[in-house]
Amino acid sequence: MLCAFACNQQPSCHAFDYDSASERCRLFEGDLTTGSIVSSTSATSITLKKLDLSDNEIGEKGAQALAVALQKNTTLTNLDLSNNKIEEKGAQALGEALQKNTTLTRLHLDNNKIGDKGAQTLGEALQNNTTLTQLHLSINQIGEKGAQALGEALQKNTTIKELNLESSEIGDKGAQALGEALQKNRTLTELNLSDNKIEEKGAQALGEALQKNTVVIKLNLYGSQIGDKGAQALGEVLQKNTTLTQIDLGSNEIGDKGAQALGEWLQKNTSLTQLHLSNNQIGDKGAQALGDALRKNTSLEQLNLSWNQIGDNGAQAVGEALRKNTTLTQIDLKYNQIGDKGAQALGDLLQKNTTLTTLYLNNNQIGYNGAQALGEALQKNTVSIYAPTPMKSSNTTNPKTNHILGICAVRQTRVKIDPN
Repeated sequence: MLCAFACNQQPSCHAFDYDSASERCRLFEGDLTTGSIVSSTSATSITLKKLDLSDNEIGEKGAQALAVALQKNTTLTNLDLSNNKIEEKGAQALGEALQKNTTLTRLHLDNNKIGDKGAQTLGEALQNNTTLTQLHLSINQIGEKGAQALGEALQKNTTIKELNLESSEIGDKGAQALGEALQKNRTLTELNLSDNKIEEKGAQALGEALQKNTVVIKLNLYGSQIGDKGAQALGEVLQKNTTLTQIDLGSNEIGDKGAQALGEWLQKNTSLTQLHLSNNQIGDKGAQALGDALRKNTSLEQLNLSWNQIGDNGAQAVGEALRKNTTLTQIDLKYNQIGDKGAQALGDLLQKNTTLTTLYLNNNQIGYNGAQALGEALQKNTVSIYAPTPMKSSNTTNPKTNHILGICAVRQTRVKIDPN
């Protein structure tokens, strides 16, 4: 298949073949029988560095053909074969190739039905491969056995920095296996286990691992059903972690109890800069606990509390906390049943806070009085604020029409009330 790309790079090439004796690609002006040879090139001398074949139908045979090429290729660094139905045999072929390949650094195999056996072969390859730094295997049904194989590999691998196993059905046992690996691994910095139903036990295992791990900086557990107990387990053990900077716990049903546990952790934590808690059934009590934490925390810069039920009381608690907080620059409170009183409380904080740059309040219950309070605050606020676009998160939410759009600069206000 690499000969095909060599032909594409040569304008006069109309056909090609591969000479196995010389291990060279032959490029022709015409057909293979009558055309003259334009040039011949070693299969290992092709200069292609990045190949994106995602969203095709190469299947297992196509993956096998590419795997043969990868064993000899010395230039390709980035390969994306996502959404190609390569399945188990295709993954196995690529795994075998990775044991010999010495240049590939990024491999994306998302949504390919590779299963646990395919993951096991890739895991075996990772124990020997010394160049791959990024591996994406999301939506592949690798299960707990596949996760265990990858966990074993991570205990020995010294190059992988980013691993994406989103929606891979690893369960709590798979999370436990990866937790064990994190206690020994010293290179992985980003781990995505979102939508995997790791539940309380899985969260606890990962939390224990992160007490000892000193390299992971980004952890995504969105939609993992950890519940309030899982959040409590993470909160308790993460008080000792000093390297994690971003964590996504959205859509985990942690409720007020989970938020309270995380709030206690935040009071002591000095490294976290981004915390995502969207869609977690957090009410005013949970918001109060997080507000208490924000008064003392000196590292958090972004907080996502969208799609919860903090209401006016919760907004007031957050507003009071932000009077003292000096690090938070972005907070997302959309879809939180906040009314005029909550908006007024937030307006009061804006008159004194000098660090917040982005505030999302769209899709709440703020009327004219609330908008007026925010407008008055923005006349005195000395930091430019822009609030029509949703805060970026590891997982997107359903966009809807904004109710309030505020754009301001020093002594200048523009407030728009959406009629819808």
